[in-house]
Amino acid sequence: MIEEAGESNEQRQDDPGRQTLSNLRRALQILFLGWLCLIVAPTFAQNRDHLTDPESELVREYQQLDKRIEVFIKAIDRRFAIINGTPQAAPKKKDKDKEDWGELPKGTRAELLDDIAGILDEAISNIDDVSRRDEKNPLISRSMRALTAASNRYLSQLATLKNQTKHPDELSAIERIADNANQIVEVGSKLPAAPEEEKKKP
Repeated sequence: MIEEAGESNEQRQDDPGRQTLSNLRRALQILFLGWLCLIVAPTFAQNRDHLTDPESELVREYQQLDKRIEVFIKAIDRRFAIINGTPQAAPKKKDKDKEDWGELPKGTRAELLDDIAGILDEAISNIDDVSRRDEKNPLISRSMRALTAASNRYLSQLATLKNQTKHPDELSAIERIADNANQIVEVGSKLPAAPEEEKKKP
């Protein structure tokens, strides 16, 4: 009887059906953990907005495309200044008619570079939106010229930054910025020259 019981236990341990079930459970657990990582990781990544609250407020305030693009350009310039170690003091709002930019953006170099990539994305989307609604709107070419001039500046700064880092997140953000900036410059190079009144505009 004892031998039979022992034999029965060994049969259970060697049972290929039980082994397969155990392996299946283990595989499902690994898949479930992987699925959780895919769900949770983007949630953490999306917690940071590429604009500060006061900057977002200025974007909402300016409905005119060229003014809104100016806000995007200045927001990017603020981040490049911090990255390059030459941040300007946050401008103080002295009266209700002056723009309130709030505190300077904070974050690691990788986060600030990622902000810049996101801001450029949003600037391009804004121009695309207006172009779809009214492709003859004169503010489109004016905005593109301003963004093209800024993008040329960004590309020269990116070349220097790329040589200064080996951090994968920074390099990834630099590539995103460069891709957007190069697309902007390519489109901007095909625009007609700015009218005289635009050139005289401060």
